[in-house]
Amino acid sequence: MINKQSNVYTIIYITVMVVVVGAALAFTAMSLKDRQQENADADKMKQILQSVHVATERSTVVDTFSQTVTSQFIVNAQGDTIATGDAAFAVDMAKEKSVAADKRQLPVFVCTLADGSVKYVLPLAGMGLWGPIWGYVAFDEDGSTVYGAYFDHQGETPGLGAEITKPAFTDQFEGKHMFIDGQFIPVTVVKKGQKPAGAGDYVDGISGGTITSKGVAAMLDDCLLPYRAWLDSVRK
Repeated sequence: MINKQSNVYTIIYITVMVVVVGAALAFTAMSLKDRQQENADADKMKQILQSVHVATERSTVVDTFSQTVTSQFIVNAQGDTIATGDAAFAVDMAKEKSVAADKRQLPVFVCTLADGSVKYVLPLAGMGLWGPIWGYVAFDEDGSTVYGAYFDHQGETPGLGAEITKPAFTDQFEGKHMFIDGQFIPVTVVKKGQKPAGAGDYVDGISGGTITSKGVAAMLDDCLLPYRAWLDSVRK
């Protein structure tokens, strides 16, 4: 019989505990994987709906999404449709950012609202001060006018960069245009009281959240420019 006070017993005991606990954690993670994915999908659906001002609860988000999003597809930088259906929902824009702009898969979500109007929702992904930021911009049928915007973050500072989630910031995008005199110029974010050097539309950044505001501006440029050809085809 092994002496419980010996080093051998201690090593065996620790090894067994590590194996047992590791197995239990792995089993729990595998058991919850489907539920975690369902929650992530539901959260993404809710965010897309928020960009077109459609409110929903967790219990009804799937039904509301299927009723509102009447079509979804993937386009390329040339404006051509390369895939249709659920493949668009599965695209991870954060990963697409690591791909050259002219090689990206670009999801489009077509929403038909209660009044019959159609909106096009395009996803965004970028970096803030402390980590990832992301969002969705909804366009009117003219392919230029912003109907709504939604932004979120992983760890921006409360009261500062985290304010990108608030209506005081997102509502500024409504009615802004991406095409100015035929030129595609994404809406930019500037320090409050200032104006951009170019002719494009702009919104005021977050006071005290300069880096996060710049992150949003960079995200709009980087993620929307590849959609230029497709948006231009919609506009025409």
